[in-house]
Amino acid sequence: MNAMRHPYAGTGDHTGSYYAASANPAPLRPELIGAHEVDIAVLGAGYSGLSTALHLAEKGYKVAVVEGARIGWGASGRNGGQIVNGLNASLQTIGKRYGQDTANFVAGLVTEGGDIIRERVATYGIQCDLKPGNVFAALTDAHLRELEARLRLWRSHGIDSQEMLGADQMRAHVATDRYVGGMIDRKGGHMHPLNLALGEAAAIESLGGRIFEMSPVTSVETDAARPALRTARGEIRARTLVLCGNAYLGGVVPALENRIMPVSTQIMATEPLGDLARTLMPADTCVEDVRYILDYFRMSADRRLLFGGGTVYGGADPSDIKAKLWKNMLKVFPQLAATRIDYAWSGNFALSFSRVPQMGRIGANTYFAHGYSGHGVTGSHTFGRILAEAIHGDATRFDVFAGLPWIPFPGGRTFRVPYSVMGSWWYGLRDRLGV
Repeated sequence: MNAMRHPYAGTGDHTGSYYAASANPAPLRPELIGAHEVDIAVLGAGYSGLSTALHLAEKGYKVAVVEGARIGWGASGRNGGQIVNGLNASLQTIGKRYGQDTANFVAGLVTEGGDIIRERVATYGIQCDLKPGNVFAALTDAHLRELEARLRLWRSHGIDSQEMLGADQMRAHVATDRYVGGMIDRKGGHMHPLNLALGEAAAIESLGGRIFEMSPVTSVETDAARPALRTARGEIRARTLVLCGNAYLGGVVPALENRIMPVSTQIMATEPLGDLARTLMPADTCVEDVRYILDYFRMSADRRLLFGGGTVYGGADPSDIKAKLWKNMLKVFPQLAATRIDYAWSGNFALSFSRVPQMGRIGANTYFAHGYSGHGVTGSHTFGRILAEAIHGDATRFDVFAGLPWIPFPGGRTFRVPYSVMGSWWYGLRDRLGV
């Protein structure tokens, strides 16, 4: 193993998560050394980069992906593994902010990411424990009304995969009295996120693409006719460069640094629960509640409860992840009071101030996508396809997103974290008051 230290990833090995412990076997990819020429160079081997690279490799492009650590080291290999349709910003919010035409456009693609994932799994035989069903849980009648309004709005756009659940129907998904009802999206689902990333990487390589690991990018050149990315020991020049570093891009591209803010979220995994797992979650769907600061959970393939939640603005890790999540888990499942926690970990996602993902172009031949704001599992796969379409010559969908104005965080880099914390405190108070 390459034991050198990396600027953001330590040794570059995957974090001590349940996903890393249960990952499918994967080869170690080489470090980028020397000079290379390709059609497409992609920075970042998370879902955005892998999705873009795979779509372009399928079109016959010579593709190379450069990753500073291991494939899926960041959010793509650490997240809750839930396929949640939609953006963080609601269709209603998008309509008010950007106009109804934009809302109609977004509505046409909010379920696309999940469809792409299912197609990738089927086409390339990816073993990632893919299962259907995503449930939104309501703790109050106000939450139920919010879900009913969402269902009506989505159905007005022709999206009919959702249906409301009463309290008794919720218990078919979650054995708890905590929820007054909910809504199921049958086009949602869940899977092993790191194994999905590893499977997509293998698919790229099967089509002739190359992947370089343990190769932190030190600089990029975006203004040249053939843009370049450089590491300590190598360089790639390409016809087109794609930047998919998301929350871990850091200061490599200053023009993008102020557009997003890293936010940490936490997950823990219990010991295997055996038959109790089916009792607690009979339908084997995944669940998230609809509070601003929400809980999300599901069962793994080996019947562990994976329970996540919490946010830390700025991307810092809490001192005790188990303590942060334990009380909330017992509010849902008091039956687990004596259960052992085998794994607990944290990871960063990239938050945009508007909660709408961003894509665009720097110079003539450098593209980027980031800022999925907690909805990156599906959003990244959709944006990867849209980036590939634009690079291949059809920028119709790319231009819509690229044309949306991005909103800077109040206070800039210095005060964006404290200002966001204050906002989070306010919405957390509303959650506690049930309003």
